[in-house]
Amino acid sequence: MNYKNILVIQTAFLGDVILITPLIRAVKQIFPQAEIDVLVVPQDGAVLDNNPNIHSVIGFDKRENKLKAFWQTMRILRRNKYDLAIAPHSSVTTAYLMLLSGIKERLGFDRWHASKYLTMKVPHPDGVHKIERLLELLKPFSDKNFPIQTEIFPAEKDKQKAKELLAGLKSRKSKIIAIAPGSVWFTKRWPEEHYIELLKMLGEKDYHPVFIGAADEREICDRIINTAGIKALNVAGKTSILESAALIEQSDLMICNDSGPLHIANAVKTDVFVFFGPTTRKFGYYPYRENDKIFEVELSCRPCGSHGSNECPLKHFECMRKITPQSVMEQVIIKFSKIENDK
Repeated sequence: MNYKNILVIQTAFLGDVILITPLIRAVKQIFPQAEIDVLVVPQDGAVLDNNPNIHSVIGFDKRENKLKAFWQTMRILRRNKYDLAIAPHSSVTTAYLMLLSGIKERLGFDRWHASKYLTMKVPHPDGVHKIERLLELLKPFSDKNFPIQTEIFPAEKDKQKAKELLAGLKSRKSKIIAIAPGSVWFTKRWPEEHYIELLKMLGEKDYHPVFIGAADEREICDRIINTAGIKALNVAGKTSILESAALIEQSDLMICNDSGPLHIANAVKTDVFVFFGPTTRKFGYYPYRENDKIFEVELSCRPCGSHGSNECPLKHFECMRKITPQSVMEQVIIKFSKIENDK
């Protein structure tokens, strides 16, 4: 177990990358002399910037030309001569990449076809948070129970940018609420009309909403703000991942769908209210901090998939429509009233 060069591979979505940060930190604790590299898709790499446990981040651009990217990445990995590779997800592409890169020790979960290419296999536990599941990968090396707190490290310039954006709001005593109404999957989005109604109620209470998201989500944010007729800051597509993280860190609450902003909020220790529709807690991607809250309704058709889809399979979308703006607003008021009473 005298590993010097270790590779951790996670080429799924942004939230999945954030969720491996406790695993990376634990690997560094077990092997303090090792250099740890992380392989991700290029668009997610920035979320690992400034992480003190990481030596370097390597991009695998599989979403453009997968075959070409595979061979280019394989050559890079071969040159780096890793002693150990850890694969948190059971991907055949990842398994082939580790094998053909000449990595002798290949660790992952004992499930599905990909596991036949591993040299070390760990049972895949069910019924636990995804982070706890990932940390089970380290059982061959340690019996220690490692902390599940995720991490993001905005630089000072990112924090300063967030302060500048929020300057006009921070000068007042009212609470700042970050809102992220977007998602890659349509059925993971709480309906726009619900966000509009909630925004109106937030405006009546003099809370200050700040909309965040990717560039292609800016239009959604603008539409919600303009329809509600409430003054709100929209920085969707105008901030980097780490600037967004710094902005969420300086906010008093995050309201979002089951998507990347949920995991950013957890990583910067900002309380989060999240909407679960097609997905459920059993998949393990739920918020884990004490004051976080999940809004969901019990339906026999839930869950209808682990990632959501572009339309409701049963055409009614009741899993999201039945989560009312009034129920969310009630919890917002309770949350901030409790904070004031505790002072």
